[in-house]
Amino acid sequence: MKELVSKPELCNECMKCERECPQNAIRVISGVPVFCMHCTPDRAPCLNICPEDAIEEIDGAIVIHKEDCIGCGLCRDACPIGAITMDEKGIATKCNLCIDLETPLCVLTCPTQALKDSSDDLVADKREKIARELERVKNIMKY
Repeated sequence: MKELVSKPELCNECMKCERECPQNAIRVISGVPVFCMHCTPDRAPCLNICPEDAIEEIDGAIVIHKEDCIGCGLCRDACPIGAITMDEKGIATKCNLCIDLETPLCVLTCPTQALKDSSDDLVADKREKIARELERVKNIMKY
């Protein structure tokens, strides 16, 4: 299953992710990469409001089929983070996790690894931090 996660503390605002995105679907705002959250299908407002079924979930990515989009803008209006825009032809566009590539281009071009295609590292980092804190508390309790 594809995913995209960010570590904003590593972002140096170089904007390479913005420039490389083929969908023009990522923005860096105050050092935070902002992109589609790829909601689960049952909770994806864009997917559930589309009158033409032009939006579907594929391997964890919520994807717009441009050939089926009628340009009504309902998906854009329903998106809670504003991740959907209308292109110059009036067709909805958003991050598709570079569904045809093994790794999203934004991940490949990020020099600081602020963008990752797996949450495994984030989960491991959190576990290590919790373990260190528990060890610290345990040592305090000994005294």
